[in-house]
Amino acid sequence: MPLDLFAALVAFAAATAWTPGPNNLMLMTSGVNFGFVRSIPHMAGISIGFPLMIVLVGLGIGGVFDAFPQLYLVLKIVSIAYMLWLAWRMANAGPLRKEAAAANRPMHFLEAVAFQWVNPKAWVMALSGAATYTLPANYVFSLLTIAGTFLVVNLPGCSAWTGFGVSLRKLLQDEKRVHIFNVTMAVLLVASLLPVLWELRS
Repeated sequence: MPLDLFAALVAFAAATAWTPGPNNLMLMTSGVNFGFVRSIPHMAGISIGFPLMIVLVGLGIGGVFDAFPQLYLVLKIVSIAYMLWLAWRMANAGPLRKEAAAANRPMHFLEAVAFQWVNPKAWVMALSGAATYTLPANYVFSLLTIAGTFLVVNLPGCSAWTGFGVSLRKLLQDEKRVHIFNVTMAVLLVASLLPVLWELRS
């Protein structure tokens, strides 16, 4: 891959992976409610699951949706329903007490991997990344380069968002404050669905 194209890929990966979106909002909330160590499987699931998604999309799964557009509509509806459920779960996560932490749990590794497939932002990133930065003359290698770049870029991004959540734990020890935080994160998660909802409307 030419150096200028690779530099553009790194910038694209950083701009999309480090900015607010469903994954990062959920990681920050997990950091607040469960701490950094318990959120590691969640971070690992995103860091590995999204590059895997890029490879599979690039190898042809994205073409299935081109051939059968109705499947994409079904995916959008499932994505919206699942993320609304996650928003409800975030809003009702409860106070930062040991008994509350025992009753709730962070997202598991496989759940975080699977979540990429119902994350609208992940689909946009995977499809646009595979379409823009692959090279026809060396398609598989360039696709793996894209996936590897996101793997490297995702790790510090996921850690930073989770760490930011952890840094808020002391501020949010008050039950009312943590409830306001969780509800706010839930609202922002729902707000991230607005482009998808608008597309369905049209």
